[in-house]
Amino acid sequence: MQRETFEPRIIGFFCNWCSYRAADGAGTARMKYAPNVRVVRVMCSGRIDPTFILKALALGADGVLVAGCHPGECHYIEQNYKTIRRFAMLRHTLRAFGIDERRVRLVWASAAEAARLAEEIDRMVEEIRTLGPLRWPSTAGHDGAHLHDVERILHEHAEAMEVAP
Repeated sequence: MQRETFEPRIIGFFCNWCSYRAADGAGTARMKYAPNVRVVRVMCSGRIDPTFILKALALGADGVLVAGCHPGECHYIEQNYKTIRRFAMLRHTLRAFGIDERRVRLVWASAAEAARLAEEIDRMVEEIRTLGPLRWPSTAGHDGAHLHDVERILHEHAEAMEVAP
């Protein structure tokens, strides 16, 4: 009897201007990388609300990859600095939920870095494969209480997640 290999489900939130174009470039160049990441294109990594990441995990993703422009090269001036601050707060929230921080990764990749992004995707897939399935919904219960907990924690930390103008 053969044992099946765990294939992680990873959600990727990619910046339209850099990381999404890097992913597109990797595909156009026929670079080989793991097909486990389902990409959601966003205009900027600074627009990714931490709720999106927690809900992706709560709804069954084994990991989340956030990819954006390099700091200082954002099309929206300083929004990726907001991403850095939110990501730091998100790590705290993940610990509060008992979720291994390695399941959520922040990567900077310009449009010209298709190979680098492909490598980061492969690296994350292998790391999540080693960690195994998250099974957060099953460990949190099937009654939807975990989604309520996500909303509660994010509401408590809403001010810390925002960046003053």
